[in-house]
Amino acid sequence: MSKKKGLSLEEKRTRMMEIFFESKDVFQLKDIEKIAPKSKGIAPMTVKEVLQSLVDDNMVDCERVGTSNYYWAFPSKALHARKHKLEELQKQVSDAKQRKLSLEKAVEKAKVGREDTKERSSLLKELQSLRDERTQLQAELEKYRECDPDVIEEMRKSNVVAKEAVSRWT
Repeated sequence: MSKKKGLSLEEKRTRMMEIFFESKDVFQLKDIEKIAPKSKGIAPMTVKEVLQSLVDDNMVDCERVGTSNYYWAFPSKALHARKHKLEELQKQVSDAKQRKLSLEKAVEKAKVGREDTKERSSLLKELQSLRDERTQLQAELEKYRECDPDVIEEMRKSNVVAKEAVSRWT
């Protein structure tokens, strides 16, 4: 025996939109709460939540008239929203294509003077060997750090401060 599985939020939202598109009418919350469970199988307890999510996403319009809230959504609004979104995405694509072209030009400009030649490859090898030598020398210098006169003088100064602090407390 399998349990009856409920609708997902997206399914509820699409079914709620179908109610508006099919009727092309304006509803109050109580009207939608009556219609949705009967015609579309949306649980009565979730109708208000689903409707509010549609209002928040600007898929359904809501207007307060007096003490009542009226809800409506027409197919033409959805069409206009899709057209607007499509135009926006096309603009983003064209901007991205222009940015890509400008970056390709910058890459070509940067490649000028960097052609692989024997002289360039030998200079790159020399640069790498000098970098390796530098890291080795820094490691060796770090080994002898404790014999550095500056470091020793710094330690003596900190010892004086520490001796004064001890004598203050004793």
